[in-house]
Amino acid sequence: MHTVKSGETGIAIARAYGVEWRKLADANHLSPPYLLQVGDKLMLPSATEVATMSVEARARAFDLDIDDIITGGDAAIATRQRPRARQPVGTAAATVGAATSPLSAPSFRTSGTAGQFVWPVTGRILSSFGAKPGGRFNDGVNLKASAGAPVRAAADGVVAYAGEGIPGFGNLVLIKHAGGYVTAYGHNQALLVARGKQVKRGEIIARAGATGAVTEPQVHFELRHDRVPVDPTRVIGGR
Repeated sequence: MHTVKSGETGIAIARAYGVEWRKLADANHLSPPYLLQVGDKLMLPSATEVATMSVEARARAFDLDIDDIITGGDAAIATRQRPRARQPVGTAAATVGAATSPLSAPSFRTSGTAGQFVWPVTGRILSSFGAKPGGRFNDGVNLKASAGAPVRAAADGVVAYAGEGIPGFGNLVLIKHAGGYVTAYGHNQALLVARGKQVKRGEIIARAGATGAVTEPQVHFELRHDRVPVDPTRVIGGR
């Protein structure tokens, strides 16, 4: 068992023991909003189990994706910070690096999703949402953009991640929004926000580029609801 200490994140704990964060979350029946509390006890593989893991299996603990950041990126909070509705023991949370308090998204002023989200750039779709040849799947859409073009927040929210730690996405921004929504903005040339910053819809958060696994300037844009990717064209429309 691991006793959660102040400032620890789910991802950091999993990496310290050489196991994948999602497996640690599943083994401890963690559920949204994945907030770890100081003093929570997490069940971990025994030293014998870890010793028998292949090099490849241990290496996977260091491979992050967007879902890992969303569910395992917030730092453990003190008991007094715990929301009134007590969450199950072990819910995880905060950044891959230093963190302070859990991120909460501001409330939207309108009901439903209509009108809440806007496109981050105005370019045409280079790659649409859904299945692709070779068994691949695009969890968002890739939008054509000029190098250095402003990339804008799709809705009011709080920056949950800003960095280049997820392979293939280059400089990436993740924003948490009210109602369980998260938006992602990848392949940026430059990032103009940091984790914890509150942003407004339409605010410039980055400059478009061709970082990561692309060869021309574009923005990889994702819209997720309760961790599940949804087609932005069905929510925002206009394309």
